[in-house]
Amino acid sequence: MTKEKDNGQEKDDTKPADSPAEAVEVPKKFVKLVEEVSSMSVLELSALVKVLEKEFGVSAAAPVTVMAANGGDSASSEAAPVKTSFNIVITNSGAQKIAVIKAVRAITEIGLKDAKDLVDKTPATIKENVPTADAEEMKKKLEEAGATIELQ
Repeated sequence: MTKEKDNGQEKDDTKPADSPAEAVEVPKKFVKLVEEVSSMSVLELSALVKVLEKEFGVSAAAPVTVMAANGGDSASSEAAPVKTSFNIVITNSGAQKIAVIKAVRAITEIGLKDAKDLVDKTPATIKENVPTADAEEMKKKLEEAGATIELQ
């Protein structure tokens, strides 16, 4: 990295010699830092990353890079954060509406009229912030009654 004078103006050449054609413009206040980092060995960079991770409580892991390395779609479900609670939404009451109303009453412990109103105004949220295991169990009961359920 060198500084050149071109027509009386200083120009920073902060792009490494073997980098792609796309130039990265480094703000002036970071030029010295970039120069210092580029002169470090891989071991020194690794140690610096660990210090920064501990100091600021962050991770330098790049899930996008991991997904690309693993083939994309199969890794996207692994890289996504695991959801621990769900909203149970009834999207269609189906043909057996009475059975669905009974299942909604059993799950929510609400009255007959309130359960009927929920089933009638689909899509409707039956329960919110339900743990994963309970949400799957409730979904199974409602689907057995004939409803179409979505966990959000």
